[in-house]
Amino acid sequence: MCAVIAEKMEFFGKNHVMIPWHDSVRDESVPIKKASIKDRATLIGRAGMIELSCGTGAWRVRDSMNILGRVIGVAVTADVGLTSINFSVSDNDQFYSESLTLTGTGVNTEKLMQMENFMDEMVLHEGNYTLGEVHRMLDEIDKAPQHWGNVSAGLASGLACSSFTFLLGGGLTEMAGAFVGAAIGHYVRKKMLGKRLQLVLAICTSVAAACLSYELVFLLLRFLFHVETSHEAGYIGSMLFIIPGFPLITSGLDMAKQDMRSGLERLGHALVIIVSGTMTGWLVAYFMHIQPGNFLPLGLSPLTLFLLRLPASFCGVFGFSTMYNSSPKMSATAGLIGMISNTLRLELIDLFGLPGAAAAFIDALVSGLIASKVHHKLGYPRIALTVPSIVIMVPGMFMYKSVYYLGTGALSVGMGWMTKAILMVVCMPLGLLFARVLTDRRWRYDN
Repeated sequence: MCAVIAEKMEFFGKNHVMIPWHDSVRDESVPIKKASIKDRATLIGRAGMIELSCGTGAWRVRDSMNILGRVIGVAVTADVGLTSINFSVSDNDQFYSESLTLTGTGVNTEKLMQMENFMDEMVLHEGNYTLGEVHRMLDEIDKAPQHWGNVSAGLASGLACSSFTFLLGGGLTEMAGAFVGAAIGHYVRKKMLGKRLQLVLAICTSVAAACLSYELVFLLLRFLFHVETSHEAGYIGSMLFIIPGFPLITSGLDMAKQDMRSGLERLGHALVIIVSGTMTGWLVAYFMHIQPGNFLPLGLSPLTLFLLRLPASFCGVFGFSTMYNSSPKMSATAGLIGMISNTLRLELIDLFGLPGAAAAFIDALVSGLIASKVHHKLGYPRIALTVPSIVIMVPGMFMYKSVYYLGTGALSVGMGWMTKAILMVVCMPLGLLFARVLTDRRWRYDN
């Protein structure tokens, strides 16, 4: 009896129910322009939800819904959040509203690119399709391939974080530990999220796994090669795969476009990830008696450092891009953009003493300008290139150190690191915003 009740409660207690899109269409052979207001609204809502599931911002989701609405002869108004859309559709004499919600949030740049191609196709053929044809096109996009499995994504995360560690000043010991820790940590996170486990649980578990893996690698290297104890501080690099680059950056862009609901929700989502990850890292460090000290000097000449920063920036951006399901070619393109802009940022800081926040603004501006040119030539979505190319400069180490020192009672030191992190995070979307204003007339205006 109890087992039966538990089974029924599990069914009725589901928070989200999958929508059978095809079942809502009475006649799939009807041209979309002649379909009922309900069928056209459902089509627009489905396209908007696919776009939203890619992790892009509210402006892009609303723009896609408006484009599709104009093609099929209706007006669309939409209120877009992090995981939900409330929208209304109207023609000359009818009005229809819907509310749709995703089961979760994530990033998928491959699906985003396919959605942009879908919108171009609809405009090019002026919407001369039937309801069934369009829904089948969206079915194919929903099944967009995963370019990277759990193992390959874990290895790419290790590559990204080890490169990130070098760019922050770490040496071979720190890079080796960060590679193993990040690879295992991201693999654990992918597996847990694949089983629909709760986000905070996945973040905390994966960060703990990454830090512990780094420590095991460090102990092994210390036993074999007698490395110095100060190399232990590189455990920070192993947990940088949790950086919520997309929600952090799109939140700033959304708020700049006055999409406050989406912007604040995305910022809140990013903060949940950051706080969960950094608090877990701090607790692991506390119980294992390790501190986030400074990296040992590498002793490299300025020219050697410059030459090494180029491939490190490329590998870091390439690795982060693969975590967003970008194709190898798209990841490599983002890597080339990041190689130029991130190396420029680091050289501006070293050679001209530019503040980190100002250098971050220039980095994002350069990345945005280059991405706009690439977008026109190759058709890749701008955001699929810009976010990976600048996510490598998200101050994850600053964020972690601020939480660590606040947790140990060193309030002034912790607030100092937090201030640096906030300034850099603010300047990144600002740089992308100005790049978009300079290169995109439609983005330049509110309406």
